[in-house]
Amino acid sequence: MLKSFNIDNKYLAIVLGVLIIMVLGAYSYNGEAGKPASFINADTTAWPASFGFGKPASPQQIAAQDIDVRPDGLGLPLGSGTVAQGKAIYAMKCVACHGSAEKVVAGAKLPAPVLVSDSTSKVKAIGNYWPYASTVFDYIRRSMPYNLPGSLTDNEVYSLTAYLLNSNKIIKPDAVLNAQTLPQVIMPAQKLFITDDRRGGPEVR
Repeated sequence: MLKSFNIDNKYLAIVLGVLIIMVLGAYSYNGEAGKPASFINADTTAWPASFGFGKPASPQQIAAQDIDVRPDGLGLPLGSGTVAQGKAIYAMKCVACHGSAEKVVAGAKLPAPVLVSDSTSKVKAIGNYWPYASTVFDYIRRSMPYNLPGSLTDNEVYSLTAYLLNSNKIIKPDAVLNAQTLPQVIMPAQKLFITDDRRGGPEVR
């Protein structure tokens, strides 16, 4: 049979190779031939309960990550911010990526999405797409600025949120945002979102 073997038998060679590997795998363990595969489960019984990697998170570390804000404002921190304060912060930490929040340049190529729009624009942004003002605050606090996320103070986040909401013509220029006033802001797009009340399948509430 070996004498008649040629390149046309490559598929047969592949099948034979797979079978050999399966046979050797069934009767080898940890590089030692002759030990049945049933020993694999027995070997894990000696493993320690912990390998000693990492350490328990402290309450302070957990609190630093537990910063989610609900649509109704639950989770908003102490502090406040104004439109004027937010404008200065935006010019220093945001404009390089997002561009001007006061004059949107059509077709401009920016490293990050534009944040200002109106109800007639086809570009999805805060003014015509975001359903909750608290989401603006939550996203900025978690993710911005891009090169140093989480570095903004709560007052700075309130100020940036105020500036962006004002730039989108949602709040007045003299508005002051805090944990009480921010949840009261009604976003133009909120009415476009509906509660998923479907039944009969996987439900996430």
